[in-house]
Amino acid sequence: MARNYIPTAWVKGQASRQAHCDLPAGTYEREMSKEGFFGPAAFFHHRHPPTGWVEFDGPIAPRAFDLARLTEDSASPWAAPVILHNNATELRLWRLGSAMTDLARNADGDQLLFVHAGGGDLYCDFGHLALNAGDYVMIPRGTMWRIAPARPMMLLMIEATNSSYTLPEKGLVGNHAIFDPAILDTPELDEAFLAQQSGNARTRVLVKKRGIVSTITYPFNPLDAVGWHGDLSVVRLNVRDIRPLLSARYHLPPSAHTTFLADRFVVCTFAPRPFETDPGALKVPFFHNNDDYDEVLFYHAGDFFSRDNIHPGMMTFHPTGFTHGPHPKALARMFEQPKPATDEYAVMIDTRDPLDVADAATQVEWTDYRNSWKPKAP
Repeated sequence: MARNYIPTAWVKGQASRQAHCDLPAGTYEREMSKEGFFGPAAFFHHRHPPTGWVEFDGPIAPRAFDLARLTEDSASPWAAPVILHNNATELRLWRLGSAMTDLARNADGDQLLFVHAGGGDLYCDFGHLALNAGDYVMIPRGTMWRIAPARPMMLLMIEATNSSYTLPEKGLVGNHAIFDPAILDTPELDEAFLAQQSGNARTRVLVKKRGIVSTITYPFNPLDAVGWHGDLSVVRLNVRDIRPLLSARYHLPPSAHTTFLADRFVVCTFAPRPFETDPGALKVPFFHNNDDYDEVLFYHAGDFFSRDNIHPGMMTFHPTGFTHGPHPKALARMFEQPKPATDEYAVMIDTRDPLDVADAATQVEWTDYRNSWKPKAP
């Protein structure tokens, strides 16, 4: 049922008439909204940064994990450590140094792989697909697959539990904006795929269902298709093929960068883009309440201009319930940036349901992250 929110459109006190632009002098804007950035919203103008706390205790405190410190290889994706999870998704950090000896199949939901480092070859029911850093690979539920690395790989795995991945509606900008569906690559039944079918090697398929792995053993390699047809497939999208929406006069919300949708969460991609040029427009992320979504960011590459002391391979986690935005150092560049464009790639996962932190994440946590938001002493 569509929500019929109580309509309001008022301006009180010293306030701008346009969100994220022309703030009253000496103020900091905070957005409070419904449905992420899609519902009704209020914009407050504060005398002090809304993240200027001196202490922050309790379970909704912002957290950061240095996943680059998780260095142990796993021959199976189902042995990779879980980082965050709820009933709708499961995030794992997977390091793979040598070719998988078994096939994997996820019976719990579609699997999204993001290749953070390294590269290699994916073999699956649909054929062969080369993988490189920056690739998203969407693997439909039920697909059998394995990876043979050419270089040691580090992958972020994002499961759509009991759900499927879809593409976002692109509205007024049309279906070919951000990335054209024609840019999506699919596996090929090429010579490499046919070559891996040779012989009758005994093959195990590790099937994950409800978090438990079952093993099915064949006296042959079941990746033995000679052809297929249909409108379902593994697909690949590289972050460098994403062309972000731009506005010279307005800082767009993170929802503008939505890349994949599932039933209870979204996956967004931050890619390099020019900064806003209008002198009154904010040029850093605006402060906002995250009251509807837990927010997760995995930092892939570049200079993360709104964050301090964050490097590639780290993950930040902001539970619902508090206001967040740019770090104090970034506030000095709210309206002027020293360079013409951003230089960052990051994967964002926003979940409608609270996420639980797994033990593997706490082992590599930067526990001082919440204090990195404190104002610097004069």
